[in-house]
Amino acid sequence: MNILITGGAGFIGSHLCEKLLADNNRIFCVDNLFTGSYDNIRHLESNQNFKFIEHDIIEPLFLDEKIDQVYNLACPASPIHYQENPVRTIKANTIGVINMLGLARRHNARFLQASTSEVYGDPDVHPQVESYRGNVNTIGPRACYDEGKRVSETLCFDYRRMHGMEIKVIRIFNTYGPRMAFEDGRVISNFILNALKDENLLIDGDGSQTRSFCYVDDLVDSITKMMNSDIDFTGPVNLGNPNEFTIKELAKKVIELTNSKSQLIFNGEFREDDPMQRQPDISLAKKVLDWEPKIELEEGLIKTIENFKIRLKI
Repeated sequence: MNILITGGAGFIGSHLCEKLLADNNRIFCVDNLFTGSYDNIRHLESNQNFKFIEHDIIEPLFLDEKIDQVYNLACPASPIHYQENPVRTIKANTIGVINMLGLARRHNARFLQASTSEVYGDPDVHPQVESYRGNVNTIGPRACYDEGKRVSETLCFDYRRMHGMEIKVIRIFNTYGPRMAFEDGRVISNFILNALKDENLLIDGDGSQTRSFCYVDDLVDSITKMMNSDIDFTGPVNLGNPNEFTIKELAKKVIELTNSKSQLIFNGEFREDDPMQRQPDISLAKKVLDWEPKIELEEGLIKTIENFKIRLKI
């Protein structure tokens, strides 16, 4: 198949490109390299079935080649990046999604939208199920991403209702692994970098807030299963690891696995609208996709730490 992946030079997108190439597909990797990096896909450039297109989806994209599937992963996903230019983040999730849905419609291609657990906001329901409609601050500093992704879901379902398009919507929970950007402000990359340098690990609040971390290989497996699932199963579906850890527990585990001299420093303050709990209910993914993650946190952290050491030349 001919498959277009937007955000294909990003952390998750590059792993998706790699997997789909290995399955003998022809990949069109689209990225504006704002948060993605060509280094993530450089090893793929010699493959004749791989084509990189530097492009921002806020602008329309036209391709002569027939496209069979579109995976739309294009959007900054960490607060430090999506808050840098919040209006542009909203445009990526509205104008950009409209442009990619339009491309998929012209090609009669199946379309998968990467949404996020952030559509649940700071949840009153725990763990989060797909039927929960969320607790989101529409005017807060995170709203450009949270509300942007909620609109992207709406657009997908309206294109399905209006035009009969085949759409799939996934809600990605915290994901980690090799190729995470060093300066993206995410907790795992921050902790690993600081621990490898024997610098203190800074923790918001008292570290009691929780997250559930899914290793990237598990996530990519679930994304492809969703894309190729029954035509009538549209989602949204939660994709993530349901094992929940406090940030304090994560920090201690990173220090242990890096044999670091780092100390934990608590700042006593929580970020505005930062959710206190984050854990997916993946019952739907288990039932319909026959999927659940296989790689536990310690195993995944070890692989991620080794990748960071290689990139840092430690």
